[in-house]
Amino acid sequence: MPETGRDPNRPSPDALLEAARREERTRGRLKVFLGAAPGVGKTYEMLTIGRARLKAGADVVVGVVETHGRAETQALLDGFEVIPRRAVPYHGTVLEEMDLDALLARRPQIALVDELAHTNAPGSRHPKRYQDVEELLDAGIDVLTTLNIQHVESLNDVVASITRIRVRETVPDGVLDRADDIEVVDLNPDDLIERLRAGKVYVPTNAERALKHYFSRGNLTALRELALRRTADRVDDELLSHMRANAIPGPWAAGERVLVCVSEDPRSAGLVRYAKRLADRLHAPWTALVVEGPRAASLTEAERDRVAETLRLADRLGGDAVTLPGGRRIADDILAYAQSANVNHIVVGKAARSKWFEFVNGSVVHDLVRRSGNISVHVVPGEAVPVASPQTRAVATAATPSADLRSYLLALGATGLGLALALLLQPHAGVENADLFLLTAIVGVAVRFGLGPSLLAVVAASLAYNFFFLPPVYTLTIADPTNVAAFVLFSVVAVVVSNLAARARLTAVVSQARAKSSERLFGFSRKLAACASLDDVLWATSAQVAAMLKVRVVLLLPDGKVVTVRAGYPPEDMLDEADLAAAQWAFDNERPAGRGADTLPGAKRLFLPMRTGRGTIGVIGLDADGTGPMLTPEGRRLLDALADMGALAIERVRLVEDLDRAERAAETDRLARALLTSISHDLRTPLASVLGSASTLRDLDAALPAESKAELLATIIEESERLNRFIVNLLDMTRLEAGAVTPNLAPQDVAETVDTALRRTQKILADHRVAVEIDPDLPTLDLDPVLFEQVLVNLLDNAAKYAPEGSTVTVRARHDGRTVRIEVLDEGFGLPDGDVERVFDKFYRVRKSDHVRAGTGLGLAISRGFVEAMGGTVTAGNRRDRLGAAFTVTLPVPARTKPREIAA
Repeated sequence: MPETGRDPNRPSPDALLEAARREERTRGRLKVFLGAAPGVGKTYEMLTIGRARLKAGADVVVGVVETHGRAETQALLDGFEVIPRRAVPYHGTVLEEMDLDALLARRPQIALVDELAHTNAPGSRHPKRYQDVEELLDAGIDVLTTLNIQHVESLNDVVASITRIRVRETVPDGVLDRADDIEVVDLNPDDLIERLRAGKVYVPTNAERALKHYFSRGNLTALRELALRRTADRVDDELLSHMRANAIPGPWAAGERVLVCVSEDPRSAGLVRYAKRLADRLHAPWTALVVEGPRAASLTEAERDRVAETLRLADRLGGDAVTLPGGRRIADDILAYAQSANVNHIVVGKAARSKWFEFVNGSVVHDLVRRSGNISVHVVPGEAVPVASPQTRAVATAATPSADLRSYLLALGATGLGLALALLLQPHAGVENADLFLLTAIVGVAVRFGLGPSLLAVVAASLAYNFFFLPPVYTLTIADPTNVAAFVLFSVVAVVVSNLAARARLTAVVSQARAKSSERLFGFSRKLAACASLDDVLWATSAQVAAMLKVRVVLLLPDGKVVTVRAGYPPEDMLDEADLAAAQWAFDNERPAGRGADTLPGAKRLFLPMRTGRGTIGVIGLDADGTGPMLTPEGRRLLDALADMGALAIERVRLVEDLDRAERAAETDRLARALLTSISHDLRTPLASVLGSASTLRDLDAALPAESKAELLATIIEESERLNRFIVNLLDMTRLEAGAVTPNLAPQDVAETVDTALRRTQKILADHRVAVEIDPDLPTLDLDPVLFEQVLVNLLDNAAKYAPEGSTVTVRARHDGRTVRIEVLDEGFGLPDGDVERVFDKFYRVRKSDHVRAGTGLGLAISRGFVEAMGGTVTAGNRRDRLGAAFTVTLPVPARTKPREIAA
């Protein structure tokens, strides 16, 4: 949005600052090759530009380029240095991704990175490739990249409605906005379809299917228009920045923009609708502009309300609503704004003022037409159409009280005081200075009470000046003709001075009121931003509306299809049937209802819908003492602002809640799939072993030797114990998630618990050596022996799974100040860097070699839950002295415990 109140002949400070940033920055430059669809030649063009830069002496490296088997694209790669891709294991396969670290270490001048919207394989540093590109740019590396228009986040819904295909990989618009250069790689839809049929985009089987769905001529034409329009918007923004940075007045006819001038005239609504139709025909953005000049302070409340409703109408029709503080000449302010915004169409209403009004105040329409230059001015007659929508004009508003009788009496008193001072000081100051005392009184009245009382003071002062100071005195007759001129001049000066002072007063009062209102609205917005829950937002909104409008407030939100009370100030939990009916009607019909409205006026409260871009989200109810309308037009405008801010905050909280629910649902779905995998594979494996061994014993009992029978029985027992551990883990995790784990803490000897755990895992550790290193002076700890033993069993079982046979598993316990550290160390291959914390996630298992025994992936998660329930922590890492993983349990030493204290 253009800067308001800025001299159009001076460069814009913001534009100059942005230009300075671009010149001085150390961040790399980003160039995006944008296409309407796959196959238009984005990668080919990127490689062609890269080859030209390479020949020019630039250091160009290929980070990643997808040729998709196209021979001509593959041929362009010859001669480039290509960074080898990084192999990422994933679900039994190996995926290849761009090696970001190698590219950063190589630090070329220019990097070629294909497919900006690509999703990286799990375990990569960034989930999206555009985040890799951001890191390259931050490192000062220039990047050339490619992107299809359907991957732009803001156009995702539009593309889905056109192609009936939802694209999952998207790039935020901010990435495209921050690009230094965007080049559209365009291809006629017929030529692209021919390339597709020739097998230059997809293999023949996929190409035939694509032609029937995504690559229809209509789809390609629409996507092509989206790509061209998105780039045109970017070029338009760059043009505006250039004009502002260089103080170019404009307009430059590089694009269409419409500006409609709004005033208190009843025809302004028609002008706004005309501007909307004109903008639609021109496919141009449009703005509704109000210039608040000196006359704005003298508008009636009805006229101010009309202006506010007209701006709301413009906002509902998709335009921008702008209010600009103006000077004496409204036309100059309009033209300055139009030139700074590169507007080339101004819509203004045909003048309906009297000749006298235009003589005194001038004609905005005539001034615009005379001085508009190459800006087209549309003078529209319009009709006096009521601007208020059904939602707003159905509410009665109270009149704002004007100056009362006391102000006029005080004005006469101030004039009398000035007269008394003039008479008292006449012997010293002379009669020629008497008018100064009266003028001072007039200025004081105008500043304090406004125009009406000041005009009364002018009349009184003029008569007093004639009666007391112009000969013959003490009469209203003027004998000397020169005194007639003095009297007339005094009256004219008094009127002008009172008018100017009153206008200055009105401007100051309005500015003060706006500053106060803006400050309170800003404070309210900060308060809403800090609200994390829906209840906090509702309470803050109801309290703020009640405080600023001096009314009682109740907020209702839908519960299904019925609205119910959710908050109030003062707290209000019950509404009578009439109020509930009015609130429900207001919500269902998106119109005001209740007291002072056209619908259900018998209700105690006035109910107004709270709306956002997604529709009505609730209802706000107002109540006040007395009868008649509760709100002045100014109060109604303030209520609209407060309600809109509250509605947006409610929507924000609900969106966050929806996102949390979606994430929880996705997590639940993931856990359910993992649990199903465990049950279908990991639990079925020991069951199959037990069933096979038992069946062999039953069918071949007589033919089997004793050793084979003993071996089969041992297998049944071992696999049954293994199955029992799996089931115990599942039950323990269920208890943890349900919050049903309450440790039964008692003083315990760590050495005894370790010994018990080693005996339980004797069979699991049969193929490993076990080393126990426990300090002899360990203090006793407050532990649940059952839970702590299970923690050690799970850690030992994990070490046995991932350490090779014949290696050593070490259990070490050390006293470290106010804590005791118990470590379980193995001699396996250690933990990958990205898995140090993930190993404690439910159902997560580190991918290692095939010798690793199956498990549910719950043991470590259960161990962390049990340890934290006992007030300790458990961490994972790699050993420093050799290869292997190290799991450390840290538990606090009770204050009463002394070294060598042994549990009874």
